[in-house]
Amino acid sequence: MSSPALELRGVERTYRQASETLPVLRGVSFALQPGELVALVGPSGAGKSTLLHVAGLLERPDAGDVLIDGKSCGRMSDGERTEMRRTHLGFVYQFHHLLPEFSALENVMLPQMIAGVPRAKAEERARSLLGMVGLASRESHRPARLSGGEQQRVAIVRALANQPRVLLGDEPTGNLDPHTADDVCAALIDIVRRTGLAALIATHNYDLAGRMDRILQIEEGIVVERRRR
Repeated sequence: MSSPALELRGVERTYRQASETLPVLRGVSFALQPGELVALVGPSGAGKSTLLHVAGLLERPDAGDVLIDGKSCGRMSDGERTEMRRTHLGFVYQFHHLLPEFSALENVMLPQMIAGVPRAKAEERARSLLGMVGLASRESHRPARLSGGEQQRVAIVRALANQPRVLLGDEPTGNLDPHTADDVCAALIDIVRRTGLAALIATHNYDLAGRMDRILQIEEGIVVERRRR
């Protein structure tokens, strides 16, 4: 069996405020295999975003380790962690954060060109990705001319532009109405299945969570596998 695409081993994270300490993650351990889609659920303030930040190498844990594609990231320098994020990780947030002055196509091309991909190749991949989420006819539109659901689908494929091994999503449908959220959910699941990457999606939407392979629940800093209803 290949190495997990993402693995957390005994991860702990504590924040300190004045003389008080607030433990947010307490010995969190789990693994995601390539092609696996996993939901992360829990009440507000339970630590979902902190866990994603640690898994995405945006924060260092106080203890434990994060492994991506079998590589330990615990002792990597800041530069090495940045390179790992660029080459192995994709991020999707509640708000799309598209660049308003660029078209949908250009928004998906830019991460590739920043990574050194030639313009023609970046354009070809961007067109292919937008086609996967039903936006081939909207590629020349700037974000202001796209619906909320279309903007979020562009954000999803932009996160996949550099062919990451892991996709991390923080409430990617949280800012959408139920019908639009369902459409975006379907597009997200479909493209993850097609590309074979691993995805960890934090969500309050239990319908969305129920469509994924597994559900992890975080509460009081501890992550456990949740039984399906």
